[in-house]
Amino acid sequence: MRFLSIDPGSAITGFGIIDSDGKKYHLIKQGTIILKKIKEHPLKLKKIYYEVNNLILEHQPDEFAIEDVFISKNPQSALKLGQARGAAICAAVNNNLGVFEYFPRIVKKTVVGAGSADKNQVQHMIKILLNCRAEKITEDAADALAVGICHINHKRNII
Repeated sequence: MRFLSIDPGSAITGFGIIDSDGKKYHLIKQGTIILKKIKEHPLKLKKIYYEVNNLILEHQPDEFAIEDVFISKNPQSALKLGQARGAAICAAVNNNLGVFEYFPRIVKKTVVGAGSADKNQVQHMIKILLNCRAEKITEDAADALAVGICHINHKRNII
C-alpha cells in the first residue's frame, strides 16, 4: 500500500510518501512545501491544498495520515495550524482518501520510543527506519514521514 503523510505548518508543510507491506518501508518521495514567502494566509492555504492535491494525483496513495493539532500557547498560531491542516485534509477528502490523524506525542512514541523526543531524534530514526541515511531529509519532512510510519504501525496492529 502507498501512504501520504503530512506535517502541517503555516510556514513549512512537510510531506512523505511511503510504500509498505506492513513490515517493510520504502521511501517514494519526501519534501516540504515552503510557505514563508507568501504574505497572505489564505494564499498559503491555497498553496497547501494545491500541492497536496498534486501529490495525490501524481502518486495515487491508498491512505492519508496527518499530524493532529497540539495545544499551543499562542491561540493565533493554533488557529493557523488548524487551517493548514484543513487545507491538506480537504485535498485528501476531495480525492476520496480516508483521513487518519495522530497526535505528535503518539507519533514520537511510535517512531522513537519516547513521546517527548526532539526533532533531531525523530529525523535520525526516520533515516534508520527508511534506510536512507545519506539522503537529505529536513526536520519537517522527517516529521511527516514519522506520521506515515506511525499510521502504518497502528494499521498493522489493528488488522
